Amino acid sequence: MTATTLAPAWSDELTEVFTSSLVCEYATLTRQGRPVTWPVTPYLGGRTLDVSTGLTYPLKAERARANPRVALSYSDPAWYASGSASEARPPVVLVEGLATVRDADLQANTDRYVRESLAKTGTSGTPWFLARTWAWYYARIWVEVTPVRVTWWPDGDLDAEPQVWTAPADVTAPASDPAPAPRTGAATHTGSGGPAPADWRPFADRAEQLGAPVVTMTRSGVPLPVRARKLRRTEDGYVLALPRGVAPTAGPVCLTFHRVGPGPHFSQENVVLLGEGRPDGDDELTVVVSRAVNDWSVWGSQLARVRDWFSHGAPLKAHLADEAARRGQPVPTVRRMH
Repeated sequence: MTATTLAPAWSDELTEVFTSSLVCEYATLTRQGRPVTWPVTPYLGGRTLDVSTGLTYPLKAERARANPRVALSYSDPAWYASGSASEARPPVVLVEGLATVRDADLQANTDRYVRESLAKTGTSGTPWFLARTWAWYYARIWVEVTPVRVTWWPDGDLDAEPQVWTAPADVTAPASDPAPAPRTGAATHTGSGGPAPADWRPFADRAEQLGAPVVTMTRSGVPLPVRARKLRRTEDGYVLALPRGVAPTAGPVCLTFHRVGPGPHFSQENVVLLGEGRPDGDDELTVVVSRAVNDWSVWGSQLARVRDWFSHGAPLKAHLADEAARRGQPVPTVRRMH
């Protein structure tokens, strides 16, 4: 029997989510099986749900290449594009899938990202003569996610029973592009931003201004990112109420707090905390936080955002040629796509 590769024919309700969402939460697993979840801009591919990461900060893709079991959470209506056709409260959607990493043609990847990101988010008023110098940002690795299980809560009601679609048992995803050459010599960066902060508590103080987090557990070796219904701070972490239909599981946990403002390329605030979870009743999870992950937040006044943007861009720009060379390719050119 030929393996199934075709994604389901989405309902209008889910298609609107996948098409109009400005942000989703993308979860991968480390080699140790720990979930790590970051907000990204999602796109609807032909048969896949696609996200990208910068060539200069490739860990999101490298984890997916090593372990293709990934997940996407579309979980907050505040992050929907203003052009959304529906005025109803959108569903909250969890997609478990298989990742295919695409970095064999960096120029095509960059062209696609420029074209699709500008169509979805605009330029945020940035002059093109300046934006076109940001190859460190626009040069992209794409991750195409083939859905294997989709869970959604109609009308975004996390207290209601979710609906579930499951792919045929023989569903497969295309193979990822060949892995790049190993890093050698000075090219040991990963774009992760340095060592972890010594104390997670100041990050947690900031996190609580960003609303309920996405909590990522693992189930049968698959990351499971879901929006918490409620949370309560404790001395060593949090107690979180999970959506109906999601059972708490013991093990490593990632808590992802974030928000974006107009122009998500330039206005975003993230706090990511790692810890260990244990079930506390049928729908609560107690999490003992162990550390914060270095984040990239660009928030505040316009001047502060510009300063933060360039302070992050300078070191990443230095990695651009290294990452392209690892793939045996020239540094891609940022070209305006019409």
